[in-house]
Amino acid sequence: MKITQTLPLALLLTTTAAVSAEPAFLATEQHKLKIETVAEGLSHPWGMAFLPDGRILVTERDGKLRIVTEGKLGEPVTGLPALAVGGQGGLLDVMLDKNFASNQTLYLSFSEPGKDDTNSTAVLSAKLVGNSLTDSKVLFSQQPKFNSKYHFGGRLVQDNNGALFITLGDRGSRREDVQPLSTHIGKVVKVMPDGSAAPGNPFLTDKNAKAEVWSNGHRNIQGATLDTQGRLWTHEHGPQGGDEINITQAAKNYGWPLITYGEEYGGGVIGKTKADGLEQPLHYWVPSIAPSGMTFYHKPLFNKWQQNLLVGSLKFGQLVRLEIKDDKVVHEERIRIGSRVRDVEVAPDGSVYLLTDEDNGAILRLTPQP
Repeated sequence: MKITQTLPLALLLTTTAAVSAEPAFLATEQHKLKIETVAEGLSHPWGMAFLPDGRILVTERDGKLRIVTEGKLGEPVTGLPALAVGGQGGLLDVMLDKNFASNQTLYLSFSEPGKDDTNSTAVLSAKLVGNSLTDSKVLFSQQPKFNSKYHFGGRLVQDNNGALFITLGDRGSRREDVQPLSTHIGKVVKVMPDGSAAPGNPFLTDKNAKAEVWSNGHRNIQGATLDTQGRLWTHEHGPQGGDEINITQAAKNYGWPLITYGEEYGGGVIGKTKADGLEQPLHYWVPSIAPSGMTFYHKPLFNKWQQNLLVGSLKFGQLVRLEIKDDKVVHEERIRIGSRVRDVEVAPDGSVYLLTDEDNGAILRLTPQP
């Protein structure tokens, strides 16, 4: 893939809005935005999903799953698994099965405790009945487990055939375990809803590889989405600089930690910026924006954002809007929200919802104004 470097100031514009209880109005390049607080009082919310009846499921990293009804937080949903809460670990993403209306099945990613204070990323499938989870099953558990509170990855995407993509981080201090295909460290895996490796996975017949592995060479993916062609797009945190976006394809190696456009915290070379056999990012940021959450926009409501890629920024408290042409980023706009943006989702009505990652986290709703 061809590199698109950090865009020059002439192409990158930043607009700012403050989060408050009253709606805020903000002029951006393409639309005037109305920003409303739908709900607040959430403890570091991480992922959200829209139920068919319009209610919102939202996870809190400290281990709560709630249903938000007309702006009111429900009591925590019961039936969650044991969690390894601490650091970046806890309850992470939530996703409804594509047939949720008929099977009531959802998926949760979380940090799963192991022996001797170890943990790893795992995914639970369960049925949502009222305010409880039933028929729960851990369908995937990252191996091996380590004693670490960092880099869990944890984003979930379901493809058009029902298979699940799960993003898995390098656990912060396990760089040596990223490149070997015999681990789940620093990988994207693809599994079926029953937990079996997806048919067509690239390493199914490799005795030295985990059958679930789809791609490798990742640091910490916290944004993933499908485009209209069904391709998986991901973004991942770099170290100090080098956050990147990739079209994540089967059997491809995205290079971490052998190549990166970032450096060690405080300075210091990690690896080269390119090498034979290793994929170059479609786009990267120096300095880092700390991306989290990502979705393509396809609804008619924001008519000037069609096919744009929307990315949350934790570091700068922004919604980053990327215009894509021929798989290249050709324009970037940064809309400053004023709080750490953890997740970005498009509601059925076309409005854009954001989660803010704070002690008093909020759900924000963005709509265009005349």
